[in-house]
Amino acid sequence: MTDARTPCVAGERPPHVADARTAQGAGERPPHVADARTRAAPAAPRTLREFEAAARARLAPEYYDYFAGGAGDEVTVRANEAAFGRLSLLPRVLRGAGRPRTDVTLPGGRAAMPVLVAPTAFHRLADPEGERATARAAATAGTIMIVSMASTVAVGDVAAAAPGATLWFQFYVQPDMAFTETLVRRAEAAGCRALIVTVDSPAHGLRDRERHHGLQDLPEGMACENLRDGGRVRPIVMSPEISWEHIDLLREMTALPIVLKGVAHPADARLALDHGVSGLLVSNHGGRQLDTVPAAVDLLPEIVAAVGGAVPVLMDGGVRRGTDVLKAMALGAAAVAVGRPVIWGLAADGERGVTRVLDLLRSEVEHALTLCGCASVHDLDPGMVRRSCR
Repeated sequence: MTDARTPCVAGERPPHVADARTAQGAGERPPHVADARTRAAPAAPRTLREFEAAARARLAPEYYDYFAGGAGDEVTVRANEAAFGRLSLLPRVLRGAGRPRTDVTLPGGRAAMPVLVAPTAFHRLADPEGERATARAAATAGTIMIVSMASTVAVGDVAAAAPGATLWFQFYVQPDMAFTETLVRRAEAAGCRALIVTVDSPAHGLRDRERHHGLQDLPEGMACENLRDGGRVRPIVMSPEISWEHIDLLREMTALPIVLKGVAHPADARLALDHGVSGLLVSNHGGRQLDTVPAAVDLLPEIVAAVGGAVPVLMDGGVRRGTDVLKAMALGAAAVAVGRPVIWGLAADGERGVTRVLDLLRSEVEHALTLCGCASVHDLDPGMVRRSCR
């Protein structure tokens, strides 16, 4: 069987990859660099852009590039954000809407706002508490965290660290279906309320930034904890042989809702309905798999039309403002998910940083809904979005 294996076992740091603690250089302070004790404390980040800048200053360069980078020339990475800039909101007036409601109900539970935490790997590279801190922040925000298969904290331990959190579990179907079932049972035992199956990865994306740094493994003491199997940690196998038949086997394996992540073609969206899925998450993997795939928000309307309301459609990719959330929901998304902004909050200030990122987005969503004359996110419709020529 042809496959691409993603190493997830802790090992020796390659000699040419800097330790995060020493990445900024050692030795005496250059005369033009002020002593940290004499500088005014930087202001707390107030936007997601500022959180990214704060995270970049704290992360070792190879780790920042791991999180920020994408495949190939990163055309799709840039397109995800730029596409929102080409969309405009057309507000309604004099509707007496009052303070808007932001809550949504999805197959895997209710969220207090339509912004979920997308599955991202290796949170302990950003903060020692890793996914535990992220889950606690999601619980504080009243939203759903999608725990990654490549988490550096086992899903059961994430659940234990944040008893109030609503968790979903993301994974790649493994060719070894017995081990795939082991993953499903672990998610069920942790109390996860839905399974997010990533389907856009028959092979690993080619990411130039990772290759530049030689980043091939986690630092010593970290591993993909969900992949422990006896005395070893399995690699993630991305196989081109995974098919709709495997989705059918999953459906027989569990009663949890199954949401497919990474469906980009309307024909595949219609096929997904035939295979009994509970939802779709429109995504291009944050631009980390196939470069030059269209922006996620540009893919969204066709997927929404293809399913015709039979299942909810979510999306991730490029959301950086509350107005982006409104644009996606007006075009038919039931909710959005954010990945990199959560990592930036985590790297900048741990659990408090993630809490602040989610709070910023919730506040911006409420404010934008008010200015659009909406009583809730459910009042949004495609007629409130215009596409510019930019």
